[in-house]
Amino acid sequence: MAAVQRRTLLALGLATLIGVSACGGTAAAPATATASPSAGQSAWTWTDDRGKNVSLPRRPQRVVAQSGAAAALWDFGVRPIAVFGPHRLKDGGRDPEVGEVDIAKVESIGNVWGEFNVEKYASLQPDLLVAGMYQKNTLWYVPQESAPAVDQIAPSVGVQLSGKPLVEIIEKYGQLAAALGADPKAAPVVEAKNRFDAASAALKAVAAARPGLKVMVVTATPDNLYVAYLPDHPDIKYWGELGLNIVYPAKPTESEGGFWEVLSWENADKYQADVILVDARSQSMKIGEMAKKPTWAKLPAVKAGQLYPWHAAERYSHLGYAKVMEELKANLDKARDDLVK
Repeated sequence: MAAVQRRTLLALGLATLIGVSACGGTAAAPATATASPSAGQSAWTWTDDRGKNVSLPRRPQRVVAQSGAAAALWDFGVRPIAVFGPHRLKDGGRDPEVGEVDIAKVESIGNVWGEFNVEKYASLQPDLLVAGMYQKNTLWYVPQESAPAVDQIAPSVGVQLSGKPLVEIIEKYGQLAAALGADPKAAPVVEAKNRFDAASAALKAVAAARPGLKVMVVTATPDNLYVAYLPDHPDIKYWGELGLNIVYPAKPTESEGGFWEVLSWENADKYQADVILVDARSQSMKIGEMAKKPTWAKLPAVKAGQLYPWHAAERYSHLGYAKVMEELKANLDKARDDLVK
């Protein structure tokens, strides 16, 4: 695998396979912030998942966020002024990774891995940068070589996305959004939480009713098949806690830093499942391309057409994962559970 591919697979823990920019937006409407004494000009503080304390004379208004973080904050009511990371597809459409963010109303300072326009970022006069972290203390999609300059322009907040429970990550974004002035009791926020709870309960019911239904989660490159290691993926781990029968390796491949067992295509039949969830992002190897691999093509789930999407980079919000689980339940409902013993 190319070095850039290896680096992004390791950093993301979600299989980015190619590591490689609209008008200004507005901040969220003022509301009482949970992390500051009051709205307006009072001091604002936040301690992020690096243990870094951010202290500002007033609550940040001009927030720039990595696309996944921007998507989560957007669902909780915060409107960043700019995004970086995947947000615009080649045809000009909105990349699923940026969720519901209106890409016509935010600035772009980078759309692919390694692309971060420091000069444009500075010109926006940001108050705060927000990004998730898959590797400890490393802000996702902020190039290492640009990090010192980025740090000089505005403080940053990192949200840890690996080694944490799914619900805890979602709640952290909700808390941050409230601290940034969003209303946690706004109707869309409450409705999304209720929808998430309902989707969780429905998926749990499916798991209880069909304990023999085996599910595996993968991503792929032309050289290898990557089988997800459940403990390192918050979403898959959550589904396992709901009772879903997940097929996963006993341990990940050490050279990948966790997250996966890496298999050659010749060994793609090491694990078998009734249903295989395949990384649905634009960077990932497509199912049609994978079908040309003989060992993969012989898998029971592949032969039965029980291949469904895995939204590997879904934003960490109640709305985002409610949609994911609703889709997953619908797919599992129509799947046979007798393909493998």
